[in-house]
Amino acid sequence: MALTALLGAVSNQGAVPLLIATGGIITQYVDSGTTYRVHAFRGSGKFVVASGAADVDWLVIAGGGGNGGFGGGGAGGMTTGTGVAVSEGTYTITVGTGGAGHTGSGGTRGTNGVNSEALGQTAVVGGGTGGAWGANEDGVLGGSGGGGGGVSPSTVGAAGAATAGQGNAGGVGTGAGTACGSGGGKGAAGTLGGAGGVGATGYGVTASTPYYAGGGGGYNAQAGGNGGGGKAGGGGAVPVGGVPNTGGGGGAAAADVGAADGGAGIVIIRYEVA
Repeated sequence: MALTALLGAVSNQGAVPLLIATGGIITQYVDSGTTYRVHAFRGSGKFVVASGAADVDWLVIAGGGGNGGFGGGGAGGMTTGTGVAVSEGTYTITVGTGGAGHTGSGGTRGTNGVNSEALGQTAVVGGGTGGAWGANEDGVLGGSGGGGGGVSPSTVGAAGAATAGQGNAGGVGTGAGTACGSGGGKGAAGTLGGAGGVGATGYGVTASTPYYAGGGGGYNAQAGGNGGGGKAGGGGAVPVGGVPNTGGGGGAAAADVGAADGGAGIVIIRYEVA
């Protein structure tokens, strides 16, 4: 009996977490026979490892760009991976907010989102802003680029460029403000007068793999990209902001009808429990 009890105690050690940690919203799930614990940060905070060490999976997304009138906001940069070593200590987590959107008048661009950082080595660029109708038609560099604006066929708003590995460019804009660029997403570039660039899947708080980092839709009520991109305004409709904690870009406005902010980013840390 004593030997049996000893063997049982040893075998039960495999059920304890590889590390004991706090911070963020903590969930746990089983996927393909492996139990994972997840720390989801929807705002800035601390990841505190009380004991143990492990290699963790991570997902870091910056805030999406706000719209700039007739251009859709670009998604926040998205980066994800595995194998980051953590051990006992405190890690600062920074979750970027979304950029502010603007209406179409005055030549004002939307504001870039804010960078996110996690585990001391992983940072992504804020989402590019949408181009405005006026003096600043060009989209802006970001994790994914903002869509360009345009006042006439002779006035072309350049597409905002993307950061390599973190997103895609926005769409070019031209044509009397009715065919302006949508914001780029992690999975695809923006288009001329079309839907926002699609995002990409990443770790979630359950076994499902949600989409993140979709671009904002172009002018004339175009849809936002799958992954939190906001729908554009048009026909009197108010544009929709990026979905919070997806890094989605804000949808393009129509003239002076509303402004759409980018969605805040998110940080997710995941590791095996058993």
